[in-house]
Amino acid sequence: MSRFNVKKVAVLGAGVMGAQIAAHLVNVKVPVILFDLPAKEGSKSAIAEKAIANLKKLKPSPIGVAEDADLIQPANYEEHLKLLKGCDLIIEAIAERMDWKLDLYTKIAPFVAKHALVASNTSGLSITKLSEALPEAIKPRFCGIHFFNPPRYMPLVELINTPTTNPEVLDQLEAFVTSGLGKGVVRAKDTPNFIANRIGIAGMLTTMKEVENFGLTFDVVDDLTGKKLGRASSGTFRTADVVGLDTMAHVIKTLQDTLSAETDPFYDSFGTPPVLKKLLELGNLGQKTKAGFYKKVGRDILQFELDSEDYIPGGQKADEVYARMLKKPAAERLKLLRNAEGAPGQFLWAILRNSFHYAAVHLEAIADSARDVDQAMRWGFGMKQGPFELWQEAGWLDVAKMIQEDIDAGKALSKAPLPKWVFEGPVAAAGGVHTGEGSWSPALGKFVARRVLPVYERQLFPEKLLGETSLPDWKTAGTTVFESKALRTWTLDGEILIASIKNKMHAISPEVMEGLVEAVDTAEQDFQGMVIWSGDAPFSVGADLEATMPAFLVGGADAIDSIESELQAMMMRIRYAQVPVVAAIHGMALGGGCELAVYSARRVAHMESYIGLVEVGVGLVPGAGGLTYIARRAAENMASSTSKDVLPFLTEGFTAAAMAKVGTSAIESRKLGFLLDSDIIVPHKDEVLFVAINEAKAMATGGWRAPIKRSFPVAGRSGTATIKAQLVNMRDGGFISAFDFKIAAMIAEVVCGGEVDAGSLVTEEYLLAMERKVFCHLIGQPKTHERILGMLNTGKPVRN
Repeated sequence: MSRFNVKKVAVLGAGVMGAQIAAHLVNVKVPVILFDLPAKEGSKSAIAEKAIANLKKLKPSPIGVAEDADLIQPANYEEHLKLLKGCDLIIEAIAERMDWKLDLYTKIAPFVAKHALVASNTSGLSITKLSEALPEAIKPRFCGIHFFNPPRYMPLVELINTPTTNPEVLDQLEAFVTSGLGKGVVRAKDTPNFIANRIGIAGMLTTMKEVENFGLTFDVVDDLTGKKLGRASSGTFRTADVVGLDTMAHVIKTLQDTLSAETDPFYDSFGTPPVLKKLLELGNLGQKTKAGFYKKVGRDILQFELDSEDYIPGGQKADEVYARMLKKPAAERLKLLRNAEGAPGQFLWAILRNSFHYAAVHLEAIADSARDVDQAMRWGFGMKQGPFELWQEAGWLDVAKMIQEDIDAGKALSKAPLPKWVFEGPVAAAGGVHTGEGSWSPALGKFVARRVLPVYERQLFPEKLLGETSLPDWKTAGTTVFESKALRTWTLDGEILIASIKNKMHAISPEVMEGLVEAVDTAEQDFQGMVIWSGDAPFSVGADLEATMPAFLVGGADAIDSIESELQAMMMRIRYAQVPVVAAIHGMALGGGCELAVYSARRVAHMESYIGLVEVGVGLVPGAGGLTYIARRAAENMASSTSKDVLPFLTEGFTAAAMAKVGTSAIESRKLGFLLDSDIIVPHKDEVLFVAINEAKAMATGGWRAPIKRSFPVAGRSGTATIKAQLVNMRDGGFISAFDFKIAAMIAEVVCGGEVDAGSLVTEEYLLAMERKVFCHLIGQPKTHERILGMLNTGKPVRN
C-alpha cells in the first residue's frame, strides 16, 4: 500500500464528539465534511450547520480561533453521500447504538473510495461486530478510533483492530493520528470499553462506591482526587459532569450489558450509583445542562444532595493533613494512607488499591502490555502516573502484599487474587512492569519494547513512563557544551546548539540572560544554528520577578534599568545573531518568554502554545522589547500594503499588550501577531524539537542572514492621542481602572513613538529606551508592588 495521504476527512455525526473531532481536524489544517441526518425543515444540512455554529460558543474552545469553524463543510446523508468518494478517512461518530451504526454503514458503503479508511469512534461497542455490516472489500480498511472528550485537548486516541483489519492500515492511521493530529496512540484489544474507559470508568464507579462506604461529600472527594492525587484537577465528580452523565451512563451500561460476574470479578461494583440514577431522571446531565453533580448559581458552586434531591452549598476541602500525606514519597504515602485513622485517608488507600487490583486482574485481557494501560490513563484521564507506575514507584512487592492482604481480609471490592505474574517471575525480579527492556505483557510472558514506526523518529524525547530507563532524558542527553544552575547548552548532532532553561517555570533570570548571550556566541562560532527549547512546559513565563524585586529594593530604579538594559541587549543579540535562532515553544510563552520568542529568527510552536505580553497584570509594561516589536511589526505590515497610515496596523498589537491578551492556541497567537505566517505550528508536543532543529538546519542551508538594522515609521503623537481618547471612554465607563488607564496610556506612547510626528522614522534602540524608562517608572509605583506581590502569592492578577 502506498503512503497514506489524508487530503480530506468525513465525520459522520454532528453530536458533541463528531463536531469537536471535525473542529480539531480544522485546527491541524485537514479539510473536513461534517455529516448528519437531513433536517425536516429549512436547509437539509441544518443539523450539521447548527453544530458548527455551536462550536464557536463552547468553552474551552474546541477550535483554535472561532471563525475557523466555518471551514467545516456541513452535509447530510440524503443529498451529499457522493462527497464521501473524495474522502481518504471516514470517521463515524454517531450515537452509541449498534443498530444505528450498522444501518449507516450499509448506506455509506457504496460511496467509500477504494483507498479510504473507515473508523468508528465508538467508546466501547465491539469493533468486530460493527465490521460485519461492511462489504468484504472495506473490512481490511476498518478499525476503531476512539477519541477522548474534549478531542482538542485530550491526547489519547485508542486504535482497535478487528481480525480482518490490515495491519498496515493501522500503522498508517497511527502515523496520521500521531503526527497529523498530535495525539498519543494506544492500541487496544476489542474488549468492552477498550482500555482507558474500562479502567477509568470502573475506577469512577468503585470510587463512588467507596464514597458511599466512607460517607464523604463530592467537594471533598474532588479535592482529594484532583491535583493532590496527581490526577486531572477536576477530580472525580467534576470530571463526570464535563464528560456528561448520559455519556458516563452509557459507558456504564456497556460494562453492565457486555460483562458478567464470570467475565469480570468486579462486576458487582458496576451497578449504576443511586445518585447518578437520580440525576439522570432529573435530566441533570452535567456541564451540557448546566447541572449535574454540581450546579453554578451566580458565583456559587452548589453540589447535589441525594437525600433532599436538591443542591446545597459546596466548596469544602479535605483536612490539610491528607494533602501533606499525598506529598510524601510514594512508598511512605501509600502506607500512611492505608494506616490512616480518618475516613479520607482510608478512602484514598481504598481507591488506589482498587485501581491497582483491577488493572492487574484485567491487563492480559484488555491490553498488549502494561505500557498501554499507563499511557491510556495518563492521556485519557489526565493522570500524572498510570496505576502501574505508581505501584512500581511505591515498591512493587510491598504494595502487592498490601493489596493481597486486603483481598484476603475481604476489604477489597473483589475476591479475585492478584495474578501470579505479580509475585513470581520477571516482574517480581525487576521490581515492576516497566523496565529498560520494555513493559510487561502477560500474554507473551515477557517485557515488550515500544512499537517501532517511522513516525516516532520525529519524537526525539518521547514522554516516558517510570522505569523506562532505555529512553533518553533530555536533561542529560547529547553532548553538553556549557551548563549552569539556570541554563544548559548542548547538541545532539554537532550542527545545532540547543539552549534549555532550567529555572522554575523557565523564568529568565540574570544568569539565563548571560547564558543565552554566551550560547549565541558559541553558536556563531561552532554551529549552524541554535534552538531554544526545554523538554517540559512552559517555554518561559518571562522575567524572574523574585530575582528582580530584591534588586529594586537594594538599588532602586537604577538597578532595574541595568537589568532591563541587559535583557534588551540579549533580545537584540538573538535578533541579530549571525546564525538562525529558533524558539521551540510548548505551553506558555508569557511576558519575557513571549519577547524571547518574537526576537528569535523563527518560531516552531506546539498547537497548545499560549503566547502573550502579560506585564500589565503585574502593573508593568513589556520592557524587554515587546512594545518595540509591536511598533516594528505594524510598520512592516503597513509597508506590505498600499496604506501610508501605520495606526490601523498597530491596533491589534496595542490591544494585546494593553489588555494582556494571551493566545488560547498557537493559531490565535498568530492572529495576535506573536507568530508569523512563516512560523510553524506542530500538532504533537514531542515533535517540536525535531521540527525546530530541522528548521534551523534548513534556514542555515538556505543561506539565512540576520536582518539589517533599519529605521521604521511610527504613528506619532496623533496616534497616541487617538488611542488615549478610546482609553478615556473605557476608564470613564468603568471598564478599566485609573491605574490600568495609566499603564495603557504609557504603552500607547511607546508603540506610537512618543512626541514625534506621524510617519517619523525611529530606530529599535530609540523605542527600547522609551520602554525601559516607562518600565522603571512603573516598578516604583505602590500599585505595581501590590500587583507583583499578589501574583507571587496567589498566582493570579490583582486589579487595582
